[in-house]
Amino acid sequence: MQLDQLLDALNASRTITAGSPLHLAMHAVSQDALRVTGELNAGYHEPERVRELLTHLTGRSIDESVTVFPPFYADFGKNIVLGRGVFINAGCTFQDQGGVTIGDDCLVGHNVVFATLNHDLDPAHRADLHPAPISVGRNVWIGSNATILPGVTIGDDAVVAAAAVVTKDVPAGAVVVGSPARVVRTVV
Repeated sequence: MQLDQLLDALNASRTITAGSPLHLAMHAVSQDALRVTGELNAGYHEPERVRELLTHLTGRSIDESVTVFPPFYADFGKNIVLGRGVFINAGCTFQDQGGVTIGDDCLVGHNVVFATLNHDLDPAHRADLHPAPISVGRNVWIGSNATILPGVTIGDDAVVAAAAVVTKDVPAGAVVVGSPARVVRTVV
């Protein structure tokens, strides 16, 4: 199975049946992601080298304006898109099979989790995977220890408070807090 075929299935939010060729291919890609993030997290690297490793991890060029402070975790890597001027603080985890896109000029706090996979609720199919993308707009600030769940879109200029669990879309310019996250105000 080719990576393009796997990405097509993931980006179409097709169910990945446990033990299927797609599932096995996904696990094979994950081995490369684990190797690259292992190297990234093994010691200090100059910012240019961090971006080189992220380029290998994602298969996409990472702009020189992007800053990532390791440790950085990704269990797939090939479905991450980072805009210009993105800052990602230490300890963040990207479960990116379903796709994680972060727009220009975003700030991501310590230990933020982007989770793009759900398991099936039916116990007979519990190991099946349901991918759904996460899309973060431009100039978004995500506070430390927030969790963003599958299928969520965060609008431009929004703020996600520390420790929020984002289960549904966040409007542009909204400030959300809590678990589940709820809008408490706007930024302007």
